[in-house]
Amino acid sequence: CLVSTRVLVFLSLFCLADGGKLLVVPMDGSHWLSMHSVLAALSQKEHKIVVVAPEVNLNVKASEYYTLKTYPVPLTREELGASMHSFVNDLFERRPFLQRITALYEKVQVISSVYASSCTSLLHNKDLMQYLERSKFDALLTDPVVPCGQILALHLSVPSVFFLRGLPCSFDLQATQCPDPPSYVPRTFTENSDHMTFIQRVENLFLKSSESFLCNFAYLPFELLASDVLHRPVTMKELLSHGSIWLKRMDFVFEYPMPVMPNIVFIGGINCGKKKPLSQ
Repeated sequence: CLVSTRVLVFLSLFCLADGGKLLVVPMDGSHWLSMHSVLAALSQKEHKIVVVAPEVNLNVKASEYYTLKTYPVPLTREELGASMHSFVNDLFERRPFLQRITALYEKVQVISSVYASSCTSLLHNKDLMQYLERSKFDALLTDPVVPCGQILALHLSVPSVFFLRGLPCSFDLQATQCPDPPSYVPRTFTENSDHMTFIQRVENLFLKSSESFLCNFAYLPFELLASDVLHRPVTMKELLSHGSIWLKRMDFVFEYPMPVMPNIVFIGGINCGKKKPLSQ
């Protein structure tokens, strides 16, 4: 099946011998649901998997496929649910372009603060960090939308595998040094195609110029945290540039063609493995 094929690709790229040890730092929500099927397949290949997640989360639960390690965070489940619900509503609400972008960035700052606080709780949890350091993992699997896993990977000096759909402000393209000319590559939320009018290209360039300020501001808490943990100045671009393999849940059937680097692998459809027949 499609999922099995994609997982085999992941396994071949992962290069772990039987019984390898994988540390997983997931992102909650739909991102986790796709990752969970991969962990199930890896577990069946006899890899030892440890998942690290905050005590307060929406979807990450104990499983036979992995060992779950949790850590306390200064947040209630109700507060987390309200923040996520508000963010998703703004993300999909139909509004004029500038209104949608303004509302989205406001919510991103709130979500960024929530995840940065959770990440701080993880990296400053001495008992859990000592356990992770002693465990000698072979690799770390994470969704870099929240770069906490990558900070941990650099701290532990283990290679990281990214499992993602995409990143805000094209951080994925920047970190992997993929060409990303704003005159030809549509920016997120513009709904432009790769065949743009002159006005659309100007709009695209304007948004590209504003991204560096807005996204850098949203990710600043993680840059400060990474710099504190790694004892040197770190930017988001540098942080993500250490990713060994990028597994992207994309497919050119739905995306316009783009140049990519050799360590970027498209696994579109991996989250569509469970089929249900339509009712009569």
